[in-house]
Amino acid sequence: MPDRTSPRPADGRHFVIGLCGGSGAVYALRLLEVLLQNGAHVDVIATDAGRRVLLHEMGMQEVAEGVRAEHLVEERLRERLEVYDLAAVESTPASGSAAIDAVILCPCSMGTLARVAHGFSSNLVERSADVALKEGRTLVVVPRESPLSEIHLENMLKLRRAGAIVLPAMPGFYHRPESVADLVDFIVARILDQIGVSNGLIDRWKTPDADPSESPFNEGESGR
Repeated sequence: MPDRTSPRPADGRHFVIGLCGGSGAVYALRLLEVLLQNGAHVDVIATDAGRRVLLHEMGMQEVAEGVRAEHLVEERLRERLEVYDLAAVESTPASGSAAIDAVILCPCSMGTLARVAHGFSSNLVERSADVALKEGRTLVVVPRESPLSEIHLENMLKLRRAGAIVLPAMPGFYHRPESVADLVDFIVARILDQIGVSNGLIDRWKTPDADPSESPFNEGESGR
């Protein structure tokens, strides 16, 4: 697991992003962009449902027949990007001996989450996550679903107990976002924190100077 108290740059590090069928493809694209901009090598795998999310949420008609590097980032960032076919279970992300720093399933559908939680690897995304768990690598799962059923919650708990980090796409508002991009960066910054990558996407929380009795976080301790 990374030392999140001492985050370090992404330069030269190796990450896997599994883009699944949950809503929120914009999170994956922004995470990919930031990691590549900061010198990381990134492997991307999209499930069939993830490809459809890119098509319908991001308007990327060009992915109808498959996802390629040129669909995801501008040309200058593609040198350190590898896009793998979902069936390529012989590839680097599936290997326990590959020097991969972390696997991030973003966004993660409830179906993919359930299969990973139960060790059922039917494709490269699920195999990459399974390998991360068995090798003690960082696995970050970013579900985006609401409301959550008991089955969903049980599967998340199972993954957490197995060592995964469950980071739902639930942006905060204390940084006073002014755009959708600010909300996206909030979640991407939290993901980067969990994989130990230094970043300045959002302002860090600082203790307010105001009277604590007037704090929006006061839950009634003053007796009012």
